[in-house]
Amino acid sequence: MSAAIALGDDALILSHRLGEWAGHAPVLEEEVALANIALDLLGQARVLLSLAGDEDELAYLREERAFRNLQLVEQPNGDFAHTIARQLYFSVYQHLLYERLAAGDGEFAGLAAKAVKEVAYHRDHAEQWVLRLGDGTEESHGRTQRALDALWRFTGEMFQPLEGLGAAASGPASVPGAPPAHGHTPSPDIDYDELRSSWLSAVTDVVERATLALPTGPQSGGWAAGAGRQGLHTEPFGRMLAEMQHLHRSHPGASW
Repeated sequence: MSAAIALGDDALILSHRLGEWAGHAPVLEEEVALANIALDLLGQARVLLSLAGDEDELAYLREERAFRNLQLVEQPNGDFAHTIARQLYFSVYQHLLYERLAAGDGEFAGLAAKAVKEVAYHRDHAEQWVLRLGDGTEESHGRTQRALDALWRFTGEMFQPLEGLGAAASGPASVPGAPPAHGHTPSPDIDYDELRSSWLSAVTDVVERATLALPTGPQSGGWAAGAGRQGLHTEPFGRMLAEMQHLHRSHPGASW
């Protein structure tokens, strides 16, 4: 599996999910903020997918099993607290990962150096909202805690090693419809244990300051690895993908 495909799919799918808030955000300021985050992610997705092939074909013509995004990012928006909890989990992971990629000189270094500035805002936006919701009313506190609990089982998949994000990797795996890669420069080794430890420390700090708690004990279900990276997705993904691809598939070859 190509790291470009996996990271590109993460950004593409989460961008679409956030775009679903258009016209439905709780306040005008959030309408703009969520749309801007979605556009940042879409820009990242375009660059990443173009490293593996034709970005439009990869976005709109692949079947569900060919997508390699994390199951976390495909989860429905739910209420605003649910969206913010999803943003906290993912944006902290993405920010930490891109910081490490930007520090190297591999094929993702340039993208990561630019994107890390965007993702720093995504992370701060999520953290500030978790603090406001968790330490707000009894209703906002309860909704945010339920969201953190519900999404927790999808977080373990973020720390599965990705091919192409290590000096030992020979290059991206082939993807249907993608040309062979040439001149691939390996990215620096990613220490996934250290990445997970840093992520857990950062998320725990925010959650505790918000008077909330991360799931613990057998009832939390543990950190299930998930299988989105292997092309196995949750039920809501199929409906979302059909909506995302409908126009392109209905008018093949059309240009604007």
